[in-house]
Amino acid sequence: MSRAQDPPRGFFPFGNPFRMLSPKGSPLSPWLLSLLNNFELLLAERLKKLMPKSKSDILTLSWMKLAMESLCETHTNINTLITDLQLPVSDWEEKWVDVYLDVSVKLLDLCNAFSSELTRLNQGDLYLKCVLHSLQSGSGEKKYLQARSSLDSWRQHVNANNARIENCRAVLDSLVKSLSLPKVKNSDKGKVLMRAFYGVKVQTVYICSVFTAAWSDSTNDLFDLPVSEKPLWAKVFADVQSVVNGEIREMLSSGRSTILKELESVDASVEKLYPMVQDGVGTVEAESFKECVMELGVQAEKLSQGLDQLLEEVDSFFKMTLSGRDVLLCNLRSSDSFSSNAIGEI
Repeated sequence: MSRAQDPPRGFFPFGNPFRMLSPKGSPLSPWLLSLLNNFELLLAERLKKLMPKSKSDILTLSWMKLAMESLCETHTNINTLITDLQLPVSDWEEKWVDVYLDVSVKLLDLCNAFSSELTRLNQGDLYLKCVLHSLQSGSGEKKYLQARSSLDSWRQHVNANNARIENCRAVLDSLVKSLSLPKVKNSDKGKVLMRAFYGVKVQTVYICSVFTAAWSDSTNDLFDLPVSEKPLWAKVFADVQSVVNGEIREMLSSGRSTILKELESVDASVEKLYPMVQDGVGTVEAESFKECVMELGVQAEKLSQGLDQLLEEVDSFFKMTLSGRDVLLCNLRSSDSFSSNAIGEI
C-alpha cells in the first residue's frame, strides 16, 4: 500500500487565475456583493470544520466522511446561489456551460473510483470474519491453518492496486486546468457565479486529491493549492491545507504500510496475531491470544462501519452531481426548444 515519496506538487502551471478576480469597471451592487459574501462565509465555516482537533484525526474515516459531507453542502449552496442570482441557464455563456459539464463528468469518474476502492476494502472484511470464525469456533491445529490462510488472503487483498485509483491522478490533473477563471465582461451576475464556482472547484479538487493520496499512499496525488487572499474562505483553506498536507506527508515518510487510520489499526492487529497462529499458542500465551483475537474483531468492525458510512456519502455526492448535470441539460433543451419555437413564429 505504500509508495516512494514524491516531491510536493504545485497547482497553477499557467499563472495565477486570481488576476481576473477583480475586473476593472464598476463595483458589484450591494445585493450581489451580499450574495457572494454569504456564499464565501458559508464555505469558510465548512472548511473550518475540517481543521482537525488533533493530528491523529487526519485521514480517519470519520474525518473523510465529514469532508465529503462538506462537499455535498457546498454543491447544494452553489445551486441555491444560482437560484438567488435569478440567472437562468438560458443566460449563461456557452463557455460556462462547457466548463460545468466537463468538471461534473470528471467528478462522476472520481466518485466511481472512490466507490470502487471503498467497496474493495470492505470486501476484505470477509477474510477477517473467516479468521475470527476459525479461531473462535475451530479446534486443533486446523483452526490455525485456516486462520493463517485467511490472514494471508486479507493481506494480499488490501495491498492490491486499484487501477481506478491510479487513474484518478490524470483526472485531477485535468481538473486543475479548468480552475482558471473565465473572463466575464458584461455580466455582474456572471462575475459572482464564476467566483463562487472557483471556490467550489478549489474545495472539490483538494478534497478529492486528499482522498486519492489516502488510497494510493503517494504524495504525488496530493496538491498544494495557492489561493488569493481576496476570497473570504482563503485563510481558512490555507490553514487546513497546511495542517492536513503536512501530516499526510509526515505519515508517508515514516514508512507506514497505510495512512488510513482504521485500516492501519486492523493491520496492526493482524501483525500481532499472525505469529501466534503461525507458531501455535502455548498455555502461557492463551490469555494474550484471546485478547488479540478480540482486538482484531473490534478494529475490523470499526473499519467496516466506517467504510460503509463513507461510501454512503460518496454515493450521495455522485447522485447530487449527476442530478445537477441532468437539470442543466434539461434546462438547456427547454431553452433551445423555446428559442426554436420563437424563431418559427417570426
